[in-house]
Amino acid sequence: MVSEIKHSTVAIIPCIDLDASQQFYERLGFKVTTAYPHRGYRILHDQSGASIHLTLAEHGWVLPERNAHGVYFYAENVELLASEFGVVAELKPWRLKEFSVSDPSGVLVRIGWPVENSRSVGV
Repeated sequence: MVSEIKHSTVAIIPCIDLDASQQFYERLGFKVTTAYPHRGYRILHDQSGASIHLTLAEHGWVLPERNAHGVYFYAENVELLASEFGVVAELKPWRLKEFSVSDPSGVLVRIGWPVENSRSVGV
């Protein structure tokens, strides 16, 4: 509903396989809230209100090994999400705990959260 939309930006992520991409983003805590099967489009939200849109790309348009798309997801539970993917969130010089993974279509997904009272680890 339009009355529920807040001022925000939402990534529209091109996918070669909507089901595989949906499963990947579900591991990050997103759930499908709206689906348009005839258009190859799904809208997902997490419990904190973050949203992403998945759109089916035309055959050959997205090559996972050469995909230049990326999104940054600020998530307070960054360490828990990192463990879901078998990696460790690291403290970066910009004072964020962060990790990155690629979705099934090769989209770089970085997940991070600010670390309070930490010293910069080099800039």
